[in-house]
Amino acid sequence: MPVRAVHPDELTVLQDIERAAGRCFRDIGMPEIADDEPPALGELATYREAGLAWVAVDAADTPVAYLIAERVDGNLHVEQVSVRPDHARRGIGRSLLEHLASVAVGEGVPALTLTTFAEVPWNAPYYVRCGFRPLAAEALAPGLREIRAREAAHGLDRWPRVCMRRDL
Repeated sequence: MPVRAVHPDELTVLQDIERAAGRCFRDIGMPEIADDEPPALGELATYREAGLAWVAVDAADTPVAYLIAERVDGNLHVEQVSVRPDHARRGIGRSLLEHLASVAVGEGVPALTLTTFAEVPWNAPYYVRCGFRPLAAEALAPGLREIRAREAAHGLDRWPRVCMRRDL
């Protein structure tokens, strides 16, 4: 599935993808995550304007998944990757991650990082299959520690969280 930069008029589509993907959390007893609002349009626009927002598109060039990233501790950090449930389990999320890895390698960035739920099957276990490894809390650089503090303040630590890294 092709991956391309997000167009300015697609930001609401990203929010729709996020809401649809989030509904799966309700089925595993995490309704607060399912009900969490996606990033605001202004925040999504900031990622797009920085060149750090991509979509996977279907044959009609309609986004079915997206990834946004930021620069953290000298690496590219996956802020969010979401796939519409009706397009899940087709390697689309992995394609977006591979695209980001290619961008990172092209820029000489040494690694990708992310934070995720440790026990959700399509979170940490999935990222391990994509080449990420968990990081011990004491191994976190300042930027990742700051992200984890924001997540904790947002209530995400109600469920086990993990920081992960994929060396490139």
